[in-house]
Amino acid sequence: MTGKSVVLGVDRSPGAERAREVAVTLARALSVPLVLVHGVGAPGGVGEEADEVREAIEEIDDVLTRPVIAAADAAGVQTVVEIVDDHPAPALVAVADAHDADVIVVGIWNESPLRGLLLGSVGHKLLQLSDRPVLCVPQGAPERR
Repeated sequence: MTGKSVVLGVDRSPGAERAREVAVTLARALSVPLVLVHGVGAPGGVGEEADEVREAIEEIDDVLTRPVIAAADAAGVQTVVEIVDDHPAPALVAVADAHDADVIVVGIWNESPLRGLLLGSVGHKLLQLSDRPVLCVPQGAPERR
Protein backbone atom coordinates (compact mmCIF):
# COMPACT_ATOMS: atom_id res chain seq x y z
CA MET A 1 0.00 0.00 0.00
CA THR A 2 1.18 3.47 -0.81
CA GLY A 3 -0.18 5.25 2.24
CA LYS A 4 -2.37 7.97 0.66
CA SER A 5 -5.80 7.52 2.28
CA VAL A 6 -8.56 5.12 3.30
CA VAL A 7 -12.02 5.84 1.91
CA LEU A 8 -15.05 4.80 3.97
CA GLY A 9 -18.60 4.63 2.64
CA VAL A 10 -20.81 6.09 5.36
CA ASP A 11 -24.42 4.99 5.55
CA ARG A 12 -26.95 3.31 7.85
CA SER A 13 -26.32 -0.24 6.68
CA PRO A 14 -26.05 -2.98 9.31
CA GLY A 15 -22.33 -3.35 8.57
CA ALA A 16 -21.62 0.38 8.87
CA GLU A 17 -20.42 0.30 12.48
CA ARG A 18 -18.00 -2.56 11.90
CA ALA A 19 -16.83 -0.92 8.66
CA ARG A 20 -16.11 2.25 10.63
CA GLU A 21 -14.02 0.30 13.16
CA VAL A 22 -12.06 -1.44 10.42
CA ALA A 23 -11.50 1.77 8.43
CA VAL A 24 -10.29 3.73 11.49
CA THR A 25 -7.93 0.88 12.38
CA LEU A 26 -6.55 0.77 8.82
CA ALA A 27 -6.11 4.53 8.57
CA ARG A 28 -4.36 4.61 11.93
CA ALA A 29 -2.05 1.70 11.01
CA LEU A 30 -1.16 3.36 7.69
CA SER A 31 -0.92 6.87 9.21
CA VAL A 32 -3.21 8.25 6.51
CA PRO A 33 -6.40 10.34 6.49
CA LEU A 34 -9.79 8.66 6.60
CA VAL A 35 -12.04 10.06 3.87
CA LEU A 36 -15.75 9.73 4.69
CA VAL A 37 -18.11 9.53 1.72
CA HIS A 38 -21.88 9.49 1.60
CA GLY A 39 -23.09 9.52 -1.97
CA VAL A 40 -26.76 10.13 -2.67
CA GLY A 41 -28.12 10.87 -6.12
CA ALA A 42 -30.69 13.60 -5.51
CA PRO A 43 -33.69 13.68 -7.85
CA GLY A 44 -33.43 16.50 -10.36
CA GLY A 45 -30.50 18.84 -10.55
CA VAL A 46 -31.93 22.35 -10.37
CA GLY A 47 -34.66 24.30 -8.72
CA GLU A 48 -35.95 24.86 -5.23
CA GLU A 49 -36.83 21.19 -4.63
CA ALA A 50 -33.31 20.08 -5.56
CA ASP A 51 -31.86 22.63 -3.12
CA GLU A 52 -34.14 21.33 -0.34
CA VAL A 53 -33.10 17.74 -1.07
CA ARG A 54 -29.40 18.73 -0.92
CA GLU A 55 -29.94 20.48 2.43
CA ALA A 56 -31.66 17.38 3.82
CA ILE A 57 -28.80 15.20 2.56
CA GLU A 58 -26.26 17.46 4.24
CA GLU A 59 -28.16 17.18 7.54
CA ILE A 60 -28.22 13.39 7.23
CA ASP A 61 -24.52 13.38 6.38
CA ASP A 62 -23.79 15.30 9.57
CA VAL A 63 -25.71 12.74 11.64
CA LEU A 64 -23.93 9.85 9.89
CA THR A 65 -20.43 11.30 9.96
CA ARG A 66 -20.39 12.71 13.51
CA PRO A 67 -19.81 9.33 15.26
CA VAL A 68 -17.19 8.32 12.69
CA ILE A 69 -15.29 11.58 13.15
CA ALA A 70 -15.42 11.13 16.94
CA ALA A 71 -14.04 7.57 16.67
CA ALA A 72 -11.30 8.72 14.28
CA ASP A 73 -10.38 11.67 16.52
CA ALA A 74 -10.11 9.32 19.51
CA ALA A 75 -7.73 7.15 17.48
CA GLY A 76 -5.68 10.14 16.31
CA VAL A 77 -6.82 9.78 12.69
CA GLN A 78 -7.43 12.83 10.50
CA THR A 79 -10.78 12.86 8.67
CA VAL A 80 -12.04 14.46 5.49
CA VAL A 81 -15.76 14.52 4.67
CA GLU A 82 -16.95 14.34 1.07
CA ILE A 83 -20.63 14.89 0.28
CA VAL A 84 -21.20 13.69 -3.26
CA ASP A 85 -24.31 14.25 -5.36
CA ASP A 86 -24.16 10.84 -7.05
CA HIS A 87 -25.14 7.26 -6.36
CA PRO A 88 -23.00 5.58 -3.66
CA ALA A 89 -20.75 3.31 -5.75
CA PRO A 90 -19.73 5.88 -8.39
CA ALA A 91 -19.34 8.50 -5.63
CA LEU A 92 -16.97 6.24 -3.69
CA VAL A 93 -14.92 5.46 -6.80
CA ALA A 94 -14.64 9.14 -7.74
CA VAL A 95 -13.56 10.17 -4.23
CA ALA A 96 -11.13 7.24 -4.00
CA ASP A 97 -9.56 8.39 -7.27
CA ALA A 98 -9.42 12.02 -6.13
CA HIS A 99 -7.72 11.05 -2.85
CA ASP A 100 -5.58 8.27 -4.36
CA ALA A 101 -7.05 5.82 -1.85
CA ASP A 102 -5.31 2.60 -0.93
CA VAL A 103 -8.64 0.91 -0.21
CA ILE A 104 -12.39 1.57 -0.19
CA VAL A 105 -14.16 0.21 2.90
CA VAL A 106 -17.93 -0.40 2.98
CA GLY A 107 -20.32 -2.14 5.33
CA ILE A 108 -22.52 -4.83 3.87
CA TRP A 109 -25.63 -6.72 4.87
CA ASN A 110 -25.38 -10.38 5.75
CA GLU A 111 -27.17 -11.38 2.58
CA SER A 112 -26.74 -14.12 0.07
CA PRO A 113 -24.46 -13.28 -2.87
CA LEU A 114 -27.37 -13.87 -5.26
CA ARG A 115 -29.66 -11.44 -3.42
CA GLY A 116 -26.92 -8.79 -3.36
CA LEU A 117 -26.32 -9.29 -7.06
CA LEU A 118 -30.01 -9.06 -7.90
CA LEU A 119 -30.76 -6.08 -5.66
CA GLY A 120 -27.53 -4.27 -6.52
CA SER A 121 -25.62 -3.78 -3.29
CA VAL A 122 -22.99 -1.04 -3.14
CA GLY A 123 -20.30 -3.63 -2.38
CA HIS A 124 -21.10 -5.62 -5.52
CA LYS A 125 -21.18 -2.47 -7.66
CA LEU A 126 -17.83 -1.33 -6.24
CA LEU A 127 -16.25 -4.65 -7.15
CA GLN A 128 -17.36 -4.01 -10.74
CA LEU A 129 -16.44 -0.31 -10.93
CA SER A 130 -13.29 0.13 -8.87
CA ASP A 131 -9.75 -0.68 -9.89
CA ARG A 132 -8.72 -0.15 -6.25
CA PRO A 133 -9.03 -2.77 -3.50
CA VAL A 134 -12.51 -2.91 -1.95
CA LEU A 135 -13.01 -4.22 1.58
CA CYS A 136 -16.61 -5.31 2.27
CA VAL A 137 -17.23 -5.60 6.01
CA PRO A 138 -20.23 -7.73 7.06
CA GLN A 139 -22.39 -6.70 9.98
CA GLY A 140 -21.36 -9.79 11.93
CA ALA A 141 -23.44 -12.18 13.94
CA PRO A 142 -25.57 -10.61 16.71
CA GLU A 143 -23.60 -12.38 19.45
CA ARG A 144 -20.35 -10.86 18.11
CA ARG A 145 -21.59 -7.27 18.15
